[in-house]
Amino acid sequence: MATESASLALPVLPLDDEVVLPGMVVPLDLSDSEVRAAVEAAQAAARSTPGKPRVLLVPRLDGTYAGTGVLGTVEQVGRLADGDPGALIRGRDRVRIGAGTTGPGAALWVEGTRVEENVPDPLPGQVAELVKEYKALATAWLRKRGAWQVVDRVQAIDDVSALADNSGYSPFLSTEQKVALLETADPVARLKLATQQLRDHLAEQDVAESIAKDVQEGVDKQQREFLLRRQLEAVRKELRELNGEQEGEESDDYRARVEAADLPEKVREAALKEVDKLERASDQSPEGSWIRTWLDTVLEMPWNEHTEDAYDIRGAREVLDAEHAGLQDVKERITEYLAVRKRRAERGLGVVGGRRGGAVLALVGPPGVGKTSLGESVAHAMGRRFVRVALGGVRDEAEIRGHRRTYVGALPGRIVRAIKEAGSMNPVVLLDEIDKVGSDFRGDPSAALLEVLDPAQNHTFRDHYLEVELDLSDVVFLATANVLEAIPEALADRMEIVRLDGYTEDEKIVIARDHLLPRQLERAGLAPDEVTLEEDALRRLAGEYTREAGVRNLERSVARLLRKVAAQHELGERELPFTVTADDLRGLIGRPHHVPESAQDPAERRTSVPGVATGLAVTGAGGDVLYVEASLADPETGAAGLTLTGQLGDVMKESAQIALSFLRSHGAELELPVGDLKDRGAHIHFPAGAVPKDGPSAGITMTTALASLLSGRLVRTDVAMTGEVSLTGRVLPIGGVKQKLLAAHRAGITTVIIPKRNEPDLDDVPEEVLDKLDVHAVTDVRQVLELALAPATEGAAPEVPVAV
Repeated sequence: MATESASLALPVLPLDDEVVLPGMVVPLDLSDSEVRAAVEAAQAAARSTPGKPRVLLVPRLDGTYAGTGVLGTVEQVGRLADGDPGALIRGRDRVRIGAGTTGPGAALWVEGTRVEENVPDPLPGQVAELVKEYKALATAWLRKRGAWQVVDRVQAIDDVSALADNSGYSPFLSTEQKVALLETADPVARLKLATQQLRDHLAEQDVAESIAKDVQEGVDKQQREFLLRRQLEAVRKELRELNGEQEGEESDDYRARVEAADLPEKVREAALKEVDKLERASDQSPEGSWIRTWLDTVLEMPWNEHTEDAYDIRGAREVLDAEHAGLQDVKERITEYLAVRKRRAERGLGVVGGRRGGAVLALVGPPGVGKTSLGESVAHAMGRRFVRVALGGVRDEAEIRGHRRTYVGALPGRIVRAIKEAGSMNPVVLLDEIDKVGSDFRGDPSAALLEVLDPAQNHTFRDHYLEVELDLSDVVFLATANVLEAIPEALADRMEIVRLDGYTEDEKIVIARDHLLPRQLERAGLAPDEVTLEEDALRRLAGEYTREAGVRNLERSVARLLRKVAAQHELGERELPFTVTADDLRGLIGRPHHVPESAQDPAERRTSVPGVATGLAVTGAGGDVLYVEASLADPETGAAGLTLTGQLGDVMKESAQIALSFLRSHGAELELPVGDLKDRGAHIHFPAGAVPKDGPSAGITMTTALASLLSGRLVRTDVAMTGEVSLTGRVLPIGGVKQKLLAAHRAGITTVIIPKRNEPDLDDVPEEVLDKLDVHAVTDVRQVLELALAPATEGAAPEVPVAV
């Protein structure tokens, strides 16, 4: 509680950025004109009145006087410790400042009203607790500063107003905080304010001490680590000297290596940034090992290494002919590719706008036809280095684009690794088995290949691990695949498809004689003149012991034959040199596995009964012969309708329905007993039931099998057919004519029926195959039946097989 008493007239002593509270004793410098004027005015006024000279101590902030001041008495005038004149003034009471007035001297005089403070006695409980808390906080702060004598003085103060004003000595209070204490007239409120200010300061001090402690501990740790590392370096130096090693043999100076390396400008900038990080990082930091691995990878990349292209087109064609027999279409396409690159290079069109012209070739064909070895031959013909990237079973996108460096064990993608392995920026990269790429939760690798294989984009390819642009536009990419349909459409659109449909029998014999036999003789430890295979033996190996589009199994058969001869020679059972004839094959490697249908006994042939026809199909291993069997159920069972077996697809099932519908509607004009189809259930089966089959090209084969079944006429053994059938009996075009005719030739078929609209596809079939095949191009099923069905025996009624 505070009240105001009678007014006083006092000279003003302004205090800049300083506050004096009641009870405080402060020395003031009299060299300041305003201070000296106020003290002299107070002394002049005191001569006419009893008591000590009195002044009004008023804080002045930014030229503005506070509304409350302190009545101060001049206790002594003399010299300060530094020798300057000074006055010792004691604060007495608070004074509310009023209007200005006159007085002796040059000082400013004002009227003021003394503020009387009334504190209840005894103190209420809350005020007593506040006094206790303030003393405890003040004691804690003073003890931290080591001011033990002042602690006793604070503890001896019992007056609430004096205790609150005692905080004016606190050096941590700002001038604004001290003014707030001065202008708070109520002693209890002032003590609360002082207590809060002291509490806040102690909290800030605790935080600051905690931070300082942590900083000091960190500094101590760094100093200790620095000392230990210097000791470790000294120990290593002594060990090197002891072992006779030079100091710079195992240098980790990555900065010098980067500056000495021949790097592109942007790559150099990125590498130097990583070197800066490495120099700042601790040796124990995992980031340091990531940066060192990244720098090693960047420095190992052949950024400016290029091999000179050998654009000898005649020589390239000779290399392809020498290393591969047949495949004329493929050789022509590769020769065209090389010729175009040569002409662009000669005319300065090698690089246009950062991009290089050229196609990405995709070699599509069955296994064993030489797709991978063709890639090596292209590299050989161009004089470039060759790298093979196996993509079979790859399901992680990071395998193509690389992992982010933050992952443990991160690696660049296979494309970057292939270039690093090749040691040049323009190798021939073979992406093997691109149709076997899968996708799962880790991403779609085929999608990551889109940028790699696009000539318009791959000059700025960015691997996730390197994170710098890599120019792939001068890399010759070749891809291999077995099934074109398995390649994603967007990826296939970026490649030029070159089909390898397999070899003819004559080409296989040439390959076996010129390539396979010399290689297997060397692997079997036999000299070229010790074992000789006659041409008829090779022909039988290719035709009866193997049946494939490529030559992989043929090479295995040759290897098995040579191993058998070598073993017999070591056992003393056979003398060398030895010439293998066709008659020797059975005794050496057993019976043939693929005897042509025409070479079998007539009673053992599949087409020896009505209802069996020979079709042609295309599989992932090339063309193949497909047999179709048909039968009718016993009419007493009442099982009508159509039954299909052999793991058939929806398209093939529909073709069977079309064949049955055509015969029901046109059976009368074909002189077939179509009544059996209404009363008895028909069953069509495709042998090799474990192999899925689908497609429309077996339509005329199923129609022929059903017609043979109803008429009792056998299907000719030497006839095979392919074509889609319509409800009106039209024979529609199909695909894969070349592969199917090659398969018919391998199987010993002499007559092949194809759709009329597929006749232009015969241009792709080798001449030696067409010379041995009698190909009939038809437009109607009736022509098929006339060609495929054998004449009926005169006077014999048709015998329809019954399924029991």
